[in-house]
Amino acid sequence: MTVNKKKLPRAIRPAGADAPPAEAMADIATVAKNVSAFDAVATNPEVRRAVAVKLVERLSLWSGAAGLIPVPLVDLAAVGGVQIRMLGGISKIYDIPFSENIGKSLIASLVGSMVPMTSAMGAASIIKSVPLLGTVVSAFAMPAMSAGATYAIGMVFIQHFASGGTLLDFNPRDYREIVKAQKEKWSGRSGA
Repeated sequence: MTVNKKKLPRAIRPAGADAPPAEAMADIATVAKNVSAFDAVATNPEVRRAVAVKLVERLSLWSGAAGLIPVPLVDLAAVGGVQIRMLGGISKIYDIPFSENIGKSLIASLVGSMVPMTSAMGAASIIKSVPLLGTVVSAFAMPAMSAGATYAIGMVFIQHFASGGTLLDFNPRDYREIVKAQKEKWSGRSGA
C-alpha cells in the first residue's frame, strides 16, 4: 500500500514531499510558539485574564450581530448560543470543567437577575414582528442590549473563575453589583 504524501497535512508530511526543509522548520517554530503561549496563559493570571477579556469582547460583538437577526425569538436563541460558547471558552482558559447543561442554567439564572435588560431584549425581539417600524427600532436596540448583556455575563464569569470559583459554586446573587457595573461600562464604551 502506498501513501499519497500530498494528501497528508503539512505538519506530518515528510520534509521532502513538496515542502522545503525551511517550511517544515517554520511549521515547527509556529507550533512551539503556540505551545509556549499556551503555557504562559496557563501559569500567568494577568495573561489569562487578558485572553479571557479579549474572548468576551469578541463574542460580545458576535452577540450584537446575532441581535440583528430579523426573525423574532430566533435572535434570542442565537445570542444564547453565543453566550454558551463564551462561557465554554472562559472555562477552558481558566481550566474549569465545562458542562453545557450547567452553563445554560447558570446563564439563565444570571440573565434572570438582569430582569430590566432581559425584558427589554425580549420586547425588542418581539417588536421585530411589527412590519417596517418594528424592524427599524429593534435593529438599533437589540444589538446593543445583546452585546451589553453578553459582556456583563462574560466579565462576571471571569471574576468568578479568577477568584477560584467553578461552575458548581456559582451564585448569581453574589454578582449583582458586578453585573450592574459591567453593563454601565459597556454602555460607556458603546456610546449608548
